[in-house]
Amino acid sequence: MTGAVRVVVVDDQPTIRLGLRMILDHEPDVEVVGEAGDGQAAVDVVREVQPDVVLLDVRMPGTDGVEAARRIRADPDLAAVRVVVLTTFDDEEYVTGALHAGAHAFLLKDAEPATLIDTVHRVHRGESVLDPKVTGVVVGQWRAGTAPRAAAAGRAAEAIGTLTQREREVLVAVARGGSNTDVATELGVGEATVKAHVHALLRKLGCTTRTQLVVTAYESGLVRVGGQ
Repeated sequence: MTGAVRVVVVDDQPTIRLGLRMILDHEPDVEVVGEAGDGQAAVDVVREVQPDVVLLDVRMPGTDGVEAARRIRADPDLAAVRVVVLTTFDDEEYVTGALHAGAHAFLLKDAEPATLIDTVHRVHRGESVLDPKVTGVVVGQWRAGTAPRAAAAGRAAEAIGTLTQREREVLVAVARGGSNTDVATELGVGEATVKAHVHALLRKLGCTTRTQLVVTAYESGLVRVGGQ
């Protein structure tokens, strides 16, 4: 399948892997090139087949998805592999860990097939995706009131203060789940301009992925769950 997005599917439940494979294989421009049932096997398969995208469950026995994501993102030979984390509402700590490990996208395991396919394509294009429902889960942890979370919120607010007005507008639009195309349409600018602003935001806010930008926007109070 020339030009197809090559995907590895990772979940400790064979029925879920089968379901994901059926959805993905139905798409003419997506090809499942490997599967794994635990984190260590996932890292091994990804190293072997060098996929474009890996769909990675976080809660697995043995080596979990967080550690697998960390190993994949830390391996310079796998720099081109994009990590999509599959999660549930009960996986708060896993999601936070995967976020800091550098995962590119977070998707609920019960997401509609169309959402799954869209996420795979967006991530392959270089975007990052944080499901709005997952956003609430992630942000809910730092809102618990612990000192480290409060300190993180303070640092985030300070960093936000260094942004231009246009950069703040782009960050808000990104935090609300907008793709580069969505943000460009909303702000009336070109997509290349949005990409340039996102690159500047990553540098200024000390983030490595777009999903980390989203959490920074919420931690700072620039955007709030349920609306600005």
